[in-house]
Amino acid sequence: MTSRVYRLHSTLELPLEDAYDFFEDPELPPEIADIDITRRNNTLIVSAVAEDETMSKYTPTAQLKASVTENRVYEEDPDEMGPPGAASTGSGGGPQWGALEEEEEEIESELVEYACFKGDRETVLQNTALQYEMFEVLCAIAKIAEKGALTAIAAVDGELTAVRIVDGEELPASINVVEDPSDEDENEGVNWRDNEFIS
Repeated sequence: MTSRVYRLHSTLELPLEDAYDFFEDPELPPEIADIDITRRNNTLIVSAVAEDETMSKYTPTAQLKASVTENRVYEEDPDEMGPPGAASTGSGGGPQWGALEEEEEEIESELVEYACFKGDRETVLQNTALQYEMFEVLCAIAKIAEKGALTAIAAVDGELTAVRIVDGEELPASINVVEDPSDEDENEGVNWRDNEFIS
């Protein structure tokens, strides 16, 4: 019985360098022989290479897609510099311009490229062949991601399971079943075909 992934939503972000390091020697599901990584402009595509050699070369295997963005990373978090005025050396008479210039030193920073696996299933995880196996790879990425969340419902051997990983930590998750809107609700809508105000 094949396993499938439904209702996947991801907001994962991790430094591109960490993503490349992860894929140098990842623990892959047995159905995946290897991983191909391609970068096209600001898109990173991670494709599964099937272990099963009988799979047609024309069958597109599952792939993970991430956008690559640049973020400025500060050595010291500017938000943790204390409340405004905490380091003031003035005596209360007026602004001490010389002292202010000394305090506002340039904070060391650098631009870091991030791989952002963001979006719903079709955006982040594409193609059905080896879909669940690549979802397992995405879960492994979620556990090393600096920030973001991965939530999904997967069907494994006919059983539904909920997955929730937030800021690298696997958290308890449950599935809520909700009713579809009934036929009565559908009849309450506007019938555009017979509307007298539309000609």
